[in-house]
Amino acid sequence: MMRRLRRLIERRRTQGRDSGMSSVEFVIGTPIIFGLLFLAVQFALFFFADQVALASAQAGAREARATADADPGGWQGNASTVALNRIHSLGPALSSDPVIVAEDTGPHTVKVTVQVQVVNVIPWLHLTATATSEGPVERFVPDAG
Repeated sequence: MMRRLRRLIERRRTQGRDSGMSSVEFVIGTPIIFGLLFLAVQFALFFFADQVALASAQAGAREARATADADPGGWQGNASTVALNRIHSLGPALSSDPVIVAEDTGPHTVKVTVQVQVVNVIPWLHLTATATSEGPVERFVPDAG
């Protein structure tokens, strides 16, 4: 009889220890899961903005390489316009404040750098995607022979 009573008391003590644990686990686990989800979305947006910046830098550099020899004074504007149009066509809402710099880096070399701010999902995390494309100017060189 005494053993049964002890077992019953012991069983009730162990059962009472687990009450409310699922609520505590939910309160602790939910913010962690949401944080990881928002972090994954933020980095996906970063990688997309990085690809948009790269594509627009390459498009601007193609324009710069094609027009720098024929239009020495206006190729920077043309290259910047082409790069900006590429940003607006690929990801207008996912990247903001584009900075486009077109410059010549040598006697016959041009470079276009594009920098965009990534849209924030996490308020304290400010990411910037930067891409550069550089190449020789396409020009006619007469045969020396």
